[in-house]
Amino acid sequence: MRKRNGEKLGWVGGWAGCFLWVVILAIIILIKGLLLKGVVGVVLVGLAFLFVFKLAPWEHPNVPYWKLMLPIYVVLFLAVAWALWTYGTLEPGGMKFEFFTMLVFLPVLIPIWTMGKRRWKDDA
Repeated sequence: MRKRNGEKLGWVGGWAGCFLWVVILAIIILIKGLLLKGVVGVVLVGLAFLFVFKLAPWEHPNVPYWKLMLPIYVVLFLAVAWALWTYGTLEPGGMKFEFFTMLVFLPVLIPIWTMGKRRWKDDA
């Protein structure tokens, strides 16, 4: 059986890139002195990486990818909500946030449709 190191690197590196903006934003917020909001961002990133490694497809070769990605996507959308909360767009008087604004996030969900039913063992 081949090692598939490139696929493993893609899983970890792809999710790391996906959450890089949260790390940067959390650092900026912590530098600004907003301790609670900054710590929440750091906790979200920690939770995301916990899921990335605990739900790695090579650790669960019989589970479809969509089931492995779903908890990570939940953390990603929590991070978006955290960013909106941090910058006041969810508070009265903040930027108007409508349902159709969420359409911007549809491309982020493409992997669920393109490879969601596949499993790690399918490519072994």
